[in-house]
Amino acid sequence: MLKHRGYVGHADLDVDAGVLHGEILGIRDVVTFEGTSVDELQKAFEDSVDDYLEMCEERGEEPNKPCSGKILLRTSPEHHLQLLLDAKRNGVSLNSWVVDKLEPAAN
Repeated sequence: MLKHRGYVGHADLDVDAGVLHGEILGIRDVVTFEGTSVDELQKAFEDSVDDYLEMCEERGEEPNKPCSGKILLRTSPEHHLQLLLDAKRNGVSLNSWVVDKLEPAAN
């Protein structure tokens, strides 16, 4: 996993092009980077993060914060109701119920 200044990057190998290419995860803006070696990829990632933050500062914009802790989920009204009822039966908020169910996947 690539990390720099609180941002996380993910990369994949493009065998045909012979490069590693990636993007910053957890932000709305699209910020990409690539390299032909792990060291080059790490440097490109760090440069992309730094460039992104500098561009936001120059524009007077607040940069997207990675992983704000908010997740928007879409489901059917019927499924939403079933989740709400299950949370109520367990004496917790829907948010707490969902976080508890997602916890094993995060480890």
